[in-house]
Amino acid sequence: MLSGAINGESPLTIRAERVAADSRYAQIVGVLREAEENRPPMRRLADRLGAWYTLIALALGVLGWAISGDPTRFLAVVVVATPCPLLIGVPVAIIGAISLAAKRGIIIRNPAMLEDVGRVETMMFDKTGTLTYGRPVLTEIVVRPGTDPDEVLAAAAAVEVYSRHPLARAVVEAAAERNLGTPPPTSVSEKPGAGLVGEVGGRLVRLTNRRGLAEVDPDAIDLLPVTETGMESVVLVDYQYAATLRFRDEPRATAADFIAHLPRAHGVTRMMIISGDREAEVRRLADRVGIREVYGGISPEGKLAIVRERTAAGPTLYLGDGINDAPAMTAASAGVAFGSTSDVTAEAADAVVLESSLERLDDLLHIGARMRRIALQSAVGGMAASVIGMLLAVFGLLSPLAGAIAQEVIDVLAILNSARVVMAPRRLSDFED
Repeated sequence: MLSGAINGESPLTIRAERVAADSRYAQIVGVLREAEENRPPMRRLADRLGAWYTLIALALGVLGWAISGDPTRFLAVVVVATPCPLLIGVPVAIIGAISLAAKRGIIIRNPAMLEDVGRVETMMFDKTGTLTYGRPVLTEIVVRPGTDPDEVLAAAAAVEVYSRHPLARAVVEAAAERNLGTPPPTSVSEKPGAGLVGEVGGRLVRLTNRRGLAEVDPDAIDLLPVTETGMESVVLVDYQYAATLRFRDEPRATAADFIAHLPRAHGVTRMMIISGDREAEVRRLADRVGIREVYGGISPEGKLAIVRERTAAGPTLYLGDGINDAPAMTAASAGVAFGSTSDVTAEAADAVVLESSLERLDDLLHIGARMRRIALQSAVGGMAASVIGMLLAVFGLLSPLAGAIAQEVIDVLAILNSARVVMAPRRLSDFED
């Protein structure tokens, strides 16, 4: 039985044949746990800069002592060399970025990701709910010759009102857009695996799939349209084929503009869609939004392998919204969960974009780049000023007391500069969503 299945009408006898550890959910959680254990290390900005800074400070201190023979010069160098721009300036910039992101509806769960998100080279997207709205819409009605498409749609909508199937809402909305009357059905029955059946205006209406049509009206199989997408419903009226309703999950209105914006504004050099949907459907979306690299029909394990391979070559960002995306998010340099996600997905993500908007994702990229730029200004600028002070101390031009005062001034300036992160303009993104 599939997770989330509903028993509608008859008594149900359940026999457990395998343990919970064999379920698909458990397999995904296992892959996620393994991915967490092998998460790519993030080298912190302060760690990278601090290692060299310490060596330089000690070398200059020893040099001053050796030149003069006066240990006071070593003390003066060490006092000026206090790495507060690194110890305080960088964290202040990170905290400011977290606060700014929260104001834009972005929850940062792993602050270290802010140091990488602004220099991402590869963007990887899941398909449904990220580049698309995640809401299938009716795009085509292919009817049997001599059949009125509006009549078929009205009958289908009359029974779909009572269905919980993901495509039911699309049928009902399409009928409403055409202002079609949908008389209440006399009866409706939705048995698992058998489709939806109802009586409308004295006629029996059934919505099923191709297999259901083959069982009821096998001679009508040749009338079905050739299709590349799995999202379709077959409508039968009085046990005869009447029409095929075809659906698509449409791309977001600004998805193509956003994809074109990434290389220009953020220096992204490679973009790809990695989806569990059929490759033909994924490729169709990719063509519409301007992405050339497509992976369709990929399992969570397959997504993980692809993301790991690319992350080994440079910084990556993976955007997804489902539990199947959790392992891939963990393996990417920055994993971002889109919209309302499951607990497992949110736990795996480095950041959660609460509003399903590509503009918010663009804001996140800008916030990361802005934070990194200002943090570098504070850290490198503060250290450069300290190095100048150390050189003055080496030659006896700066006493330990004056060096301490100078270092405090440098620290205050570095902190004030880092605080600019939170004082960003009202609109960060230059991408119109």
